Amino acid sequence: MSMNSISFLSITLVLLLSVFLPTMASANASSEKPSWEGTHQTCRDNLCSETKPTQTAMSSIAYFPPPLKQISDGTSPSNVTCTEGKTLVLKQSNGLPACLNPSSIAKLILRGWAIHILPDHNDKNNNSGIFVLGEFMTESETVTYFDDTTGYLAKPVIDGNYPGIVMIHEWWGLNDNIKEMADKLASHGYVVLAVDLYDGKVATTSDQARQLIAAYDPERGIQNMNSATYLLNENYASKNIGSIGWCFGGGQSLNLALNNDDMDATVIYYGSLVTDTETLSSINWPVLGIFAELDKGITQDSVNAFRSSLDNIGIKNDITVYPGVDHAFANPSGDRYTPNESKDAWNKTVRFLESTLK
Repeated sequence: MSMNSISFLSITLVLLLSVFLPTMASANASSEKPSWEGTHQTCRDNLCSETKPTQTAMSSIAYFPPPLKQISDGTSPSNVTCTEGKTLVLKQSNGLPACLNPSSIAKLILRGWAIHILPDHNDKNNNSGIFVLGEFMTESETVTYFDDTTGYLAKPVIDGNYPGIVMIHEWWGLNDNIKEMADKLASHGYVVLAVDLYDGKVATTSDQARQLIAAYDPERGIQNMNSATYLLNENYASKNIGSIGWCFGGGQSLNLALNNDDMDATVIYYGSLVTDTETLSSINWPVLGIFAELDKGITQDSVNAFRSSLDNIGIKNDITVYPGVDHAFANPSGDRYTPNESKDAWNKTVRFLESTLK
């Protein structure tokens, strides 16, 4: 091949490359992620997942600084704001906030990894009078029932053989609200022992309550509650015994049922649930369940699974999910209290215990 031919081919090749290389580069660039579609980290601790927003999402979804950044800027952990689509919980071990997908929260709460965010306790009277009294005048006293642990016992003034009820407090501890509920329930003709699972400690803030939950020993708690049933049997001749609890206490009411064959009724107010039929098969008495539609920890799916499991093994149950209310809606000392739903739930409770224990 002559030198002129080689030169001609070289010039042709250069011209072709000048045409096709920019096109190829443009094609490669279009196959990569646009600059606005990079990974957006909603939280920078090890608790939060990453999301990849689209161009439309960037303009329509509100994004917020990571929880720890908000706290360092002076925001209270319970007031941290999550990116849209995420829900705030606290890590049980250290109280640090986490913004999580709602679908994950129920599982993490059940495993003891996360806890609800609840407003701090307040002492305002939020119309607790809707929890109507029964026909009996009552009296109360402090009793020692488990090692050196004392509980609050309320009963009718008139002597008699009344059914016994183990009442289990919320995550706040055995406070005045629970004692008042013990008095009200006793007025319907019961000996009510409100147990203390926190060894005398009572919380008024969410962080204090979290610390008490984190220190709670479930095995010792079961022994505590079983000792309460023993006292009711031995000291008050209560032939029939039920249990009732709210929030943390609702889950413990179910735990008592799973670990004591002498129970006759179980009431659960938005407590953690067990859905395994083999585990639940140890229960052979009716169960009343009160739950909230907006509860992120005890979801409707978990409540439906609980109901189905009870039905499948023939356990009589009455399960109600109240629409438009959130976890702890029946606590008159909390900001989520809703009087109408609380009144209805209380009336259900009184009727249920009447039909199962008397």
